[in-house]
Amino acid sequence: MCNLTPYRKPTTTTIHVMALDGIIHVNSLFTLGLFLGLSLYPDPSTTLVSVSCSPPPAVFENLVAFHVYSFSSFLFSSLIASALKQAIKFTNGGAERDLLGIGLTMAEVNLMLLRIGILLSGVGSVSGCGCLTMALVNLVQVKLGVLDCKSFHTLAAICPLVTLVPVALVIYVCLVFYAFVR
Repeated sequence: MCNLTPYRKPTTTTIHVMALDGIIHVNSLFTLGLFLGLSLYPDPSTTLVSVSCSPPPAVFENLVAFHVYSFSSFLFSSLIASALKQAIKFTNGGAERDLLGIGLTMAEVNLMLLRIGILLSGVGSVSGCGCLTMALVNLVQVKLGVLDCKSFHTLAAICPLVTLVPVALVIYVCLVFYAFVR
């Protein structure tokens, strides 16, 4: 006969730990993308546009600068999230309980500090996404021409980027704010 355990609602701390795991994993993926982007730094001579639409040196400088800003934001966010996870694990002298028999742990923590930490981690992730978006806009300008030329291919690459990413960030901010006030 199958042994069914009754479903228990996860505690607030368990939900926060799962949210912190999600932040760390997403930031790791973005950070990997940043390293790949920097390692494939475009050569100014490899643009696909005419000389009149080629980017000025400031676009190349911004490309690198926004990669670095994005990396530092994601690193900040991940370090805050990791520190919060460790604080949860070591609260109450390491006393933890296994919830639902699947390795999720619960500890009593200061929810206000936890919420502030999650908020800071969310701010780091949002600013990292904003800087990553700006780095990608600069990369498109390097490869397909500056925005001033109004090339179809440049606009077709940048328009979805600057519309979809902010919409996703607004949804993310709303969910983080909802978790913050709950």
